[in-house]
Amino acid sequence: LGVPKDADEATIKKTYRKLARKLHPDQNGGDAKAEERFKEIGEAYAVLSDPEQRQQYDQIRAMTAGGARFTSGGPGGAGGFEDIFSGMFGNGGPGGNVRFTTRGGPGGAAGGPDLQDLLGGLFGGGGGGYAGQYGGDPYADPYGGFGASRGPRKGGDLQASTTLGFRQAVTGETVTLTTADGGHITTKIPAGVKDGQKIRLRGKGQPGPAGGEPGDLILTVTVAAHPVFGRDGDNLTVDLPVTFAEAALGATVSVPTLTGDRVRVKVGAGTPSGRVLRIKGRGVPTKSGAGDLLAKVQIVVPQRLTDEGKAAVETLAAMDDGHDPRAELFAKAQR
Repeated sequence: LGVPKDADEATIKKTYRKLARKLHPDQNGGDAKAEERFKEIGEAYAVLSDPEQRQQYDQIRAMTAGGARFTSGGPGGAGGFEDIFSGMFGNGGPGGNVRFTTRGGPGGAAGGPDLQDLLGGLFGGGGGGYAGQYGGDPYADPYGGFGASRGPRKGGDLQASTTLGFRQAVTGETVTLTTADGGHITTKIPAGVKDGQKIRLRGKGQPGPAGGEPGDLILTVTVAAHPVFGRDGDNLTVDLPVTFAEAALGATVSVPTLTGDRVRVKVGAGTPSGRVLRIKGRGVPTKSGAGDLLAKVQIVVPQRLTDEGKAAVETLAAMDDGHDPRAELFAKAQR
């Protein structure tokens, strides 16, 4: 293609399309040399337009100290892509007896392994015939048309990430993502997504070479913490403050929900701190139904007491005189 080894994808694509217009058989009236060059640039582009194949081709270049090209070597000319394999397989340098031909195009040499078959073996693809057919527009689709040495393949996957608020993660949210090329993808995040969960967006990845289906976009979701609510699977959790009197005597108290309304729940007489009260259907919505809201009782100790309050607590303490609430704890610790 005549591009430097560090040429980016846009440069390679632009160069190929320009050469394809110039060397197309319809433009050259049976010129065999132009026809051969046309096939060569197609073979080159088929490899360089595929990120995985290009990486492996660059590795082959490195193993052979560089200088390898896709064009055929001739008298006095630089070694071609076949010379890479000639050196690797013991057939010498330029001018060796390993030849690579292209099937399907007029004038293709008979005998010897096909270039695409060798590339397929090395790069993980199956051998295939010369994909181009003379006529049509060879540069309308930079991944297909003339010179494609392999059939349609699925494009590569892309990675992306987004952060949602706790409430949006529970109820679901529509987000707009910015792609590496400046484009935008709008997608619906399903209700109940968890922190760190990966979502696969079908067909939103890299375009498929040679007209293949596009790859997928793998979206990693980060969920921000909430100041009140937590999550345990499909259940929501909340710490519920109650007074000593409410816990000791029993009461009906209000509990906040993620939707913003309040629900009433009964605290039984003698409820200890740490007991969990379950409120059905107020958790994370799922396809099979919503989880529950788990309210954990936290008994609030007053920071300041009036004289009357202090006297009442002292009376209660006197009634408990001789009772050790930690006796059972120590007994179990000795087991």
